[in-house]
Amino acid sequence: MAKRGAPKGNQNARKHGFYSRALSEAEKVELEEASLVEGIDQEIAFLRLKLKELAEHDPDRIDLHLEAANTIARLVRTRYQISKEQKKSLKEAIHKVLADVAVPLGIGIGVGALRK
Repeated sequence: MAKRGAPKGNQNARKHGFYSRALSEAEKVELEEASLVEGIDQEIAFLRLKLKELAEHDPDRIDLHLEAANTIARLVRTRYQISKEQKKSLKEAIHKVLADVAVPLGIGIGVGALRK
């Protein structure tokens, strides 16, 4: 069966992607830069900064303060949320360390967990 899709390393999607016709050249550069950012830490920091500015310049807009704070809270929850698969992998890694390192060294911490 023939392999479908672009060859590995192909950058056409970035240069000629779905949104390329709707973006200016400057926006395409910005989109390229944004695509290199991993995670949401910068977004959280940016929103915190904007919330601070909002509190300084428009302290009576409690509705906007609450909306921004709720958005930040959702992003922070998302940032630290661990999937079931990640939990399973972490549990297996801890089990392996206990079985391969701690138990042979006579360290009894977590021995009960090995039996589960």
